[in-house]
Amino acid sequence: MKIKAHIILIENKRSQKIKRFLEKKIILSTINKADYIIVLGGDGFMLETLKKYHKYNKPFYGINCGNYGFLMNKFSYQNIITNLSKATKIIISPLEMIVNTKRNLKKKAIAINEISILRQSRQAASLTIKSNKKEIIKKLISDGVLVSTPAGSTAYNLSVHGPILNLNSKKLSIAPISAFRPRRWKGRVVGDKSIINIKNLNPQKRPVSAVADNIEFRNAKNILIRVNRKIKFNLLYDKSKSLQKKIKIEELRKET
Repeated sequence: MKIKAHIILIENKRSQKIKRFLEKKIILSTINKADYIIVLGGDGFMLETLKKYHKYNKPFYGINCGNYGFLMNKFSYQNIITNLSKATKIIISPLEMIVNTKRNLKKKAIAINEISILRQSRQAASLTIKSNKKEIIKKLISDGVLVSTPAGSTAYNLSVHGPILNLNSKKLSIAPISAFRPRRWKGRVVGDKSIINIKNLNPQKRPVSAVADNIEFRNAKNILIRVNRKIKFNLLYDKSKSLQKKIKIEELRKET
């Protein structure tokens, strides 16, 4: 019995070539009737697609047609159907941020990898951070701060020297970006049930942006961050290269 799937692709030569091949191997279907959603692209495109189509409650199988493709699977002409039918499923709930801006507007967005609070001028950000109303740091002067999920802990989080988190850790990473004061503050790991509150101490002189993966809100005054368990992303990975194994490889690479 052929696999019934809906294909969503980024427009490049590689994705078009793979799509033509898949059309001969599977039954193309509308998104409502499909057993799988196959995503041809890179990590950024995968993040956009997950947020746009998760409401259909279908499993997503990503095939890398971009650069690094950490969230994607490697394409195989010989084994694609077997890999897809025997893929391992993981379920991820995203971070949700609620942003109050300088003009007292309320904005919402979700993030699968991370939420970044970034200075938006030549002035460093001045922030206070709380978790469940408990003060984590009274005053952080830095280029910003990043809150990461386990799935995103090997991305931007790792680049700012945040810890790699096991997918089953039930933890979130809070990592400073170029901390100036206190200079040696390395961040904090908190439980994934935490409600993280980040406040801009000087929004007039030191404006900041709040960015959920690739969605940006400028002039953020207060940012509330928590895991939204009502939203669940079903991701499929080849058994030989699960997301957990990819994270482990990155952890070992970090040590060397």
